[in-house]
Amino acid sequence: MSDRTRNRLRPVAWALLCAALSACAPTLQQVRPRSVQTQLPSSWGDTSDSTNAVDTSWSDFFADEDLAALIREALENNRELGILQQEVFISNAEILARRGEYLPSVGVGGYAGMEKVGLYTSQGASDASTEIEPGREVPEALGDLQLGFRASWEIDIWKRMRNATKAARLRYLASIDGRNFVVTQLVAEIASSWYELMALDAQLEVVDVNIGLMQEAFEGVKVQKEAARTTELGVQRIEAELLKNQARRFEIRQRIVETENRINFLCGRFPQPVARPKGTFATLSTGPVAPGMPTQLLENRPDVHAAELELEAAKLDVKSARALFYPSLAFDAELGLQAFSLQKLAKTPESLLWSAGAGLLAPLVNRAEIRATYASANARQMAAVLAYEQTVLNAYREVANQLAMIENLGSAYELKQRQVDRLDEAIETSGNLFRSARADYLEVLTTRRDALESQMELIETKQMQLAAKVNAYQALGGAWRQPGANE
Repeated sequence: MSDRTRNRLRPVAWALLCAALSACAPTLQQVRPRSVQTQLPSSWGDTSDSTNAVDTSWSDFFADEDLAALIREALENNRELGILQQEVFISNAEILARRGEYLPSVGVGGYAGMEKVGLYTSQGASDASTEIEPGREVPEALGDLQLGFRASWEIDIWKRMRNATKAARLRYLASIDGRNFVVTQLVAEIASSWYELMALDAQLEVVDVNIGLMQEAFEGVKVQKEAARTTELGVQRIEAELLKNQARRFEIRQRIVETENRINFLCGRFPQPVARPKGTFATLSTGPVAPGMPTQLLENRPDVHAAELELEAAKLDVKSARALFYPSLAFDAELGLQAFSLQKLAKTPESLLWSAGAGLLAPLVNRAEIRATYASANARQMAAVLAYEQTVLNAYREVANQLAMIENLGSAYELKQRQVDRLDEAIETSGNLFRSARADYLEVLTTRRDALESQMELIETKQMQLAAKVNAYQALGGAWRQPGANE
């Protein structure tokens, strides 16, 4: 075939090759998920104030120094946070691994071997008839020594590897948000447990006071029995109630130990006493929490931001999966020395070798795996849309629940306080009536029992108020920013 004929056929060959490679990549319809539905209400009920509690760092929101010290220790030593920090490092390493896929790969190496081929083969006959040096025969067994550089580079034509790297970076940022979300949970759990501990202390004080009162009532009913103004049944009932309260005291002490150990576990330390002020539970503030605007949840909640990043990463995964159907272009090159003996290896340019080439490869047969990868990426993209919407809905629900709880518990606390005041008055009234023989022991016993239960319920209601305040702060996205930050 003449050179003119070859020149004429070369464009035709290239055209056929491009047509064949184009046929390997099917016409795929981009599966676009529906738009994200996150139209949040414009306000929380009747309020439209943009003031938001999350603008206050946890060190200012929780003003008590003992509580602040516990939170600092937990943020430094909590094991779960430490595990999540390692997962952040893993995500960062994934970015480096993805980035390395589309960068040129260069390596240096060597090879040493020995080969003896049959004489009656094409290579053996060629070796036997070759005289490399005058007057010296070629040895029967030839060595193979190589030393040099090798390089390869796949050109990221369709941005498959770059999109995968961007997706890995988004997931790295999502892992940081995931850790921040756990920080909000940890701070809230420490604060709630600390308030629970103070509530248990207050209940223990109430029980101790009630035990003293019941002891006085017990002594008084015994005097009444000796004066034949009551029966042994009254003495027995009062004594039984006294023993019940004494047993209840140990139950509260056990709950105190368990709550202290829960706090110690969150702080990453072994069981030990937890520092806290005494006798100040009733003075703790249960004021309202400024919720800001609902749309601020999209910025302040780490879990919402993480879900948004996962959604963007899922979109990039679809693009990367789609690029697998298209041809890939790769370059390979090699430069080094090769000879059958160490002495010959050092002689150049005779031992010099080099090679360079480029390859274009597209999937032609058995593309079921690629199609499955593409379909799976599309399904994960739709799942990411739904997960994002669910996260936003859940964030709004949590805030709405806690704001309603703060308001309703405030009303309940006022009524329970009035109940406690009335029963305190009833205790004094029943005692006076009993001493003047105008009321029996049962009225005294019932009144004191009701008064104790009302006082315990009042403390529990205040604890629930404090917990609702903490949970509202967490639900709004507070506590993950560093103290002093005002973003």
